[in-house]
Amino acid sequence: MDYRNQSLGALAIAIPRASRLFRQHQLDFCCGGRQSLARAAERKGLDIDQLENALAALAAAPEQSRDWRTAPLDEVIDYILPRFHQRHREQLAELVLMAEKVERVHGDKPSCPRGLAKQLNLIRLDLENHMMKEEQILFPLIKQGMGPQAAGPISVMEHEHDEAGEQLEVVKFLTDNVTPPEGACTTWRALYNGIDEFIGDLMEHISLENNLLFPRALRGA
Repeated sequence: MDYRNQSLGALAIAIPRASRLFRQHQLDFCCGGRQSLARAAERKGLDIDQLENALAALAAAPEQSRDWRTAPLDEVIDYILPRFHQRHREQLAELVLMAEKVERVHGDKPSCPRGLAKQLNLIRLDLENHMMKEEQILFPLIKQGMGPQAAGPISVMEHEHDEAGEQLEVVKFLTDNVTPPEGACTTWRALYNGIDEFIGDLMEHISLENNLLFPRALRGA
């Protein structure tokens, strides 16, 4: 199948496990999900044939997860709320505490991610505000069948998704691309493992909204 001319976002939705492959190759399938696989591969210097073969293998393997492309929008939203909104709240509260501890205990080491706790807390505050607007304004509009009239709120949410992507880049910079230094303590390693999981979850979250929920809501589908 021809995957190279499809967008990263469409592929991430059609082949859910493709998101892991994209993350391995640092291909942005959420905020940058509109670019084609061929264009993204070219920009990263990746072998497009190998990527297509890997995607074909993932698509051919049995998949038990829900196909959100055909699910009612109410069901998509009811999945997003506990899977991503509640999960992010839990993740960031713990990550901020761990980052504060690492900076407090290891602040004298050159490899210490100074400023990480502050950056994670900024993401926590901004994401909480973002999710609250979705929960109180946008999602109720979509559930009421008013998605086609919600272009304004959707545009704002997409812009805030882009800002979240930029904030993640700061986290990656502070953590050497989420790579713990040699000899890092257990808390330090747990912090980076948690950050890596959070980044993966947030990218899945943004992809599901940008590439499926919002376009379908605007079409009234």
